[in-house]
Amino acid sequence: MKCPYCSSEDTRVINSRPADESTAIRRRRECGSCNRRFTTYERAQFEALMVIKRSGRREAFNPDKLLGKLRIACNKRPVTEKQLREFAYGFEDVVQVPEIPSDEIGRKTLQFLRSLDDVAYIRFLSVYRDFDSVDRFIEEIKQLDDTEIETLERKLMR
Repeated sequence: MKCPYCSSEDTRVINSRPADESTAIRRRRECGSCNRRFTTYERAQFEALMVIKRSGRREAFNPDKLLGKLRIACNKRPVTEKQLREFAYGFEDVVQVPEIPSDEIGRKTLQFLRSLDDVAYIRFLSVYRDFDSVDRFIEEIKQLDDTEIETLERKLMR
């Protein structure tokens, strides 16, 4: 393993332990050249989940890309990094299909966010549905039930 700081190949494992509910191994490493430490994660590699984009193009599912979008939606919200990581990195295990349309990933992500945080849900929804006007945004909020709307209004007013 190359050191991310000095690119030396002289690194050693200091500590290993299970991570992400034993679906990965976390390794603490130290560079023999610059003596800096860094962490790596080892996961089993199965056949990659392929995402079918709207254009018809196919690409391998990237949980880091999903995690980045989740972080944006949940910025400054009472959501833990662990919750987001578990969803993003566990996504492939949950869907258990070889290919999935990108729209389906968006729908599943919306379901996850709706159960987690209303504000994050609306943030993600506004990008996912590509709202072109405030009216469309308001229509979507009105589809939430009254309790959810009251909660959302309180959160937005903070």
